[in-house]
Amino acid sequence: MLRIHFTVADLNRTRVATAPDPLWELALSMHQLRRRGSPPLLAGWKSDLADRLRPDTTLRREVALALALNPPTGYFPDFLTPAEAAGGFEAGLQALLNTPRHRLRAEIALLDTAAHRLDPDALRVGDGDPGALRVLGRALRRYHDVAVAPVWDRIRASFDADRALRARTVLDGGAVALLNGLHPAVRFTDGVLEIANYRATRDLYLDGRGLVLVPSFFKAASRPMALVDPDLPPVLVYPVERSARIVTEVGRTSLAALLGRTRAAVLELAADNPSTGTVAGRLGISAPAASEHLTVLRDAGLVVSTRHGNTVRHTLAPLGRTLIGGGS
Repeated sequence: MLRIHFTVADLNRTRVATAPDPLWELALSMHQLRRRGSPPLLAGWKSDLADRLRPDTTLRREVALALALNPPTGYFPDFLTPAEAAGGFEAGLQALLNTPRHRLRAEIALLDTAAHRLDPDALRVGDGDPGALRVLGRALRRYHDVAVAPVWDRIRASFDADRALRARTVLDGGAVALLNGLHPAVRFTDGVLEIANYRATRDLYLDGRGLVLVPSFFKAASRPMALVDPDLPPVLVYPVERSARIVTEVGRTSLAALLGRTRAAVLELAADNPSTGTVAGRLGISAPAASEHLTVLRDAGLVVSTRHGNTVRHTLAPLGRTLIGGGS
């Protein structure tokens, strides 16, 4: 059992993350990829990714080191999910690659056990070897590009729907209701959040730091999880509420029926503040076609476009963000 101890100050400082965490999503998607079963709503993603990895020996070799450091069950190193990833994938990756050597050594030692022997390349990461860290950086970036980035719109939409649900819970019942409603394995009473069936029995004292709750698209339905090192910024990662995920998936299907598949995809991409060229490249359409779709969406009040030098960037207007949220 994991017991997280709150003071009044901790309750006041507890919050839900404002955006999905790209490195938690990356790490947990690796777990989903290698588990035998998958939630139904992830089955298509897993099948598509496996089909891409299976024949591509170069791609498999590139991501092998990242997979070795992140087993699908049991412990995986805290340095793979740094707090700086709240600022985006690149910020998180740079923080990961700049992890102090003493932390790398200690966390790799926890991972390298009789049940999970690491190969020499992985052990060199624990030594802080610059070459091994460069290989790890390339592996994580390559995996992110093929496994996480293509479904980021779904991740973001599910996250937003879950966050909206938690906000209503806080309004109706306060922070205690929020914590008690995170997962069936969670119970909050007398200032202690207990998570049953945790892989190790331990106590985490927040000591006024508060707790960041991180909804995750790829987190399995099992109990929420926290970092092992109690001195790191406290987070609790929990699976996105199933109803929020379903509403989002249904909303995406309905949006495509309303706008057309391509235009709906353009609207979803606008959530990332892309340029017209980026939209065209991501969707495999011409720049004039992307510009035409964006013009229609802008005229309908769904997208706002702003010129930055020679580039026009696009973002969601409030009405567009409401549509993307699937009515959540």
